[in-house]
Amino acid sequence: MTSRVEDIAEKGTKTTSVSSIHNIYLLLHHIILSVLLHLYIQNITNLVQHILLAIMLSTNPIAILVILISLFYSASKVTSTRILDRLFLPSLLTGPQSLAFDSIGGGPYTGVSDGRILKYEETYSGFVEFAYTWQDSHCWCRNKTICDGISDFSTLQETCGRPLGLSFYYQTGELFIADAYLGLVKVPYYGGAATQLVAHAQGSNPFGFLSGVDVEPDTGTVYFTEASSGFKLRDIRELLKNTDDYSGNLYKYDPSTNQTSLLLSNLAVAAGVAVSGNGSFVLVSECNAHRIRRFWLAGPKANTSEVFLQLPGRPENIKRNSKNEFWVAMNYPFGTPPPPRPPVLPLGLRVNEDGEVLEAVPLVDEFGTESVSEIQEFNGTLYASSLHVSYANIFKV
Repeated sequence: MTSRVEDIAEKGTKTTSVSSIHNIYLLLHHIILSVLLHLYIQNITNLVQHILLAIMLSTNPIAILVILISLFYSASKVTSTRILDRLFLPSLLTGPQSLAFDSIGGGPYTGVSDGRILKYEETYSGFVEFAYTWQDSHCWCRNKTICDGISDFSTLQETCGRPLGLSFYYQTGELFIADAYLGLVKVPYYGGAATQLVAHAQGSNPFGFLSGVDVEPDTGTVYFTEASSGFKLRDIRELLKNTDDYSGNLYKYDPSTNQTSLLLSNLAVAAGVAVSGNGSFVLVSECNAHRIRRFWLAGPKANTSEVFLQLPGRPENIKRNSKNEFWVAMNYPFGTPPPPRPPVLPLGLRVNEDGEVLEAVPLVDEFGTESVSEIQEFNGTLYASSLHVSYANIFKV
């Protein structure tokens, strides 16, 4: 450890280039984040966390880096990753915000910027078109001339659709999709055109934009989130800066009756959603409030909610694994926000049903300082995706 610290200090004194300083700060914040997470997992008081946050504002990163490595850094609960593969989208397409796998292990499936849902096919070593969310009562076909290749935050997404959250109902093979502009839709097991299920909030008001979706595996009940009723996806940067927006909502859709009900309102950017393994509760992340709420569906606390987990950064999607634990994508902001987006340190958290953080996985190698949208575990392998990149990562810990 001593020689490693001396090497870092020596290298830091030999360069003053902008890129080197940026890398040093990135490494520094990466390590501090790991320390914070370790302390957070260990339930150490906020005072220590605040001290470390104050250290982050210091102007001498090399000295602090040496001190942190030699005195604090511990990786007993912070796990490093090893990238196995990177699945690139077809040219011009971006934003694999969410991933899903079908009942026979096919996929991953993902929604992209031009309104299509793609499926990764090993045979072709790439993504192929599976379905689309375009809605036109006069034509079941999608207008490829208008839609193909459009970028995220384009006004054309209101017509072509923008699929975000994905979740399969394995009993029927149907894929349920939270489309940012077209509402809750579903696609049959063989793909093709999506059917619109819910286009409006209660009453006649259209949704602001939908974000997350999850299907209860036994009943097929669908839970989905409206990130905000006052902002659209194209306004996401303004929304994330608006700490006064509590217009997010959590909904339940019953496919047997085609009825939609409001479960929770006044949420600070409702992003991800995940139902528990036994169906007794559902989790919803509040991005701007840095927390996850639990809404009880059954038991003595039925129809009540509570804070499940308070976090040091912004939580995004939540995915349940085969052990009935949850993977939470979280982004820890740092530094002065340069255009077009503020830098973050992305990571994944593995959490049990009691709200205890079991593992933290920094994702700097996978996404740099871009935000991570989702991390999930499938067949012992981790997959991570982001709204702001053109690929999905596969990795081991």
